[in-house]
Amino acid sequence: MTPEELEKLIPAETAKFRSPIPTQPVSSDEFVPAPQSAKQREFEVRLKRIGSQLAKKQGVGRRTFFQSAAGMAAAFVAMNETFGPMYNVSQAEAATPEMANERANGLKGQFIMDMHTHFLRDDTRLEGFVKSREAVGKASWNPTLVGKPQSLDDLKFPNYFKEIYMDSDTKVAMISGSGSEEPRDWFLTNEMKADARRSVNQKFGTRRMMSHAIFMPGMPGWMEKAEADYETLKPEAFKGYTVGDNTHKELAKHPWHLDDEKLVYPFYEKLVKWSKTTPSLANVCIHKGLFPPSTSKQYPNLVEYADVRDVAKAAKDFPQLNFIIYHSAFRYTGGAWNDGWAQFEKTGRIDWVTDLADIPAKYGLKNVYGDLGQIFAQSTVAEPRLCAAMMGQLIKGLGVDHVVWGTDAIWTGSPQWQIEALRRLEIPEEMQKKHGFAALGAADGPIKNAIFGENSARLYHYTQAQRVGLNTDGVALAKADYESFGEGRTNLRYGYMQPPKG
Repeated sequence: MTPEELEKLIPAETAKFRSPIPTQPVSSDEFVPAPQSAKQREFEVRLKRIGSQLAKKQGVGRRTFFQSAAGMAAAFVAMNETFGPMYNVSQAEAATPEMANERANGLKGQFIMDMHTHFLRDDTRLEGFVKSREAVGKASWNPTLVGKPQSLDDLKFPNYFKEIYMDSDTKVAMISGSGSEEPRDWFLTNEMKADARRSVNQKFGTRRMMSHAIFMPGMPGWMEKAEADYETLKPEAFKGYTVGDNTHKELAKHPWHLDDEKLVYPFYEKLVKWSKTTPSLANVCIHKGLFPPSTSKQYPNLVEYADVRDVAKAAKDFPQLNFIIYHSAFRYTGGAWNDGWAQFEKTGRIDWVTDLADIPAKYGLKNVYGDLGQIFAQSTVAEPRLCAAMMGQLIKGLGVDHVVWGTDAIWTGSPQWQIEALRRLEIPEEMQKKHGFAALGAADGPIKNAIFGENSARLYHYTQAQRVGLNTDGVALAKADYESFGEGRTNLRYGYMQPPKG
């Protein structure tokens, strides 16, 4: 986003209503968040009413209620009443803490690998977050911020660790990042990601954390940098942004295509070689999508790099590699969600998710995968029917064993609400029949277990012995204490959102 766009937004963590599920879109600096829709306002009003009534009956405050399993259930009850019956939840679960807690405790051992998470470096100069918080204080929207210096601590590692491991059922997380033409504006350097991974895994003696190394084709010395990162940092996988500089698109001098034989194929050849000793390096993680019409108009030179036109040839030419497309190339972020749903209703297609899902059948490929990321985080909040349609298309086209879990947290706070959304989501029966989609099934059924963790465990060679170790390591012990004595999930989101109207 441009400085002018940032000035019109407020920090998401300043929202007064801490809903278990976001009641309006929240973004990082990758795209402008849409304003709260009429349906989302309806959802918020309904949720506040339901929450107040149930909190009073249970003898607790509304904020405390919304930190509980029953409060999370109440949020999905409100979602169903607003958007239609998309989520498996009952009024009884929301009204009966014992029932909600029993369900939550029965699922908290589910194996979840979140292979798409972020936090910011300590010396970041991405001060848009800070300036937005200060603007909120100056405008007196949030009295607690008036005259108070602001920081980026909520987006740094200590809070990241709490939100991911203490406040959600996530067992293993991949630290991702984003590169830039400006060295200081990388979310995290590759070294920082590796250091965080090392400190956590060494401290707790288990493989709780993995890390990406960002590669930026075309940048001076990029291949030598990738080779050095392989040798010294030992990343679990490399990740690239084909638009080049996603943080400063106006500075993007080095966009690239996945199928550029001269530029990128030599790197793939190295990955094939490296994967013989480090098998997970066969996974090439690629950011695609998040490029709505407004962004396309602003940066028309980058559109051809943001879609999936270059995926099939690269995947066909390198069958030894797995091409994992982040956000499943979903285009319609920001204020364009309705465009995505309208397009699906009219044509049965969704830019560029359907194009991705079509690749295996069209080209006879088995090495293309879809990461959920913002495709799930944002569509669940904005239009659950669109979320269900995209899940149906990805599973039908790529195969249930080729869809992997990622949340893009901590931009939208603890990922627990997203975990609960997938656990409860079902594709409407009429949509299943019309489009040939499979039912998603039970919260811990084979389809959802595959997406949550089994597929990534296979891709990253995460062993059963490593899983068993997670049950008794320091994180597990700390979480047990936290659940007994901690403050609980804050239900905060971090990033940007539109200010309230009026």
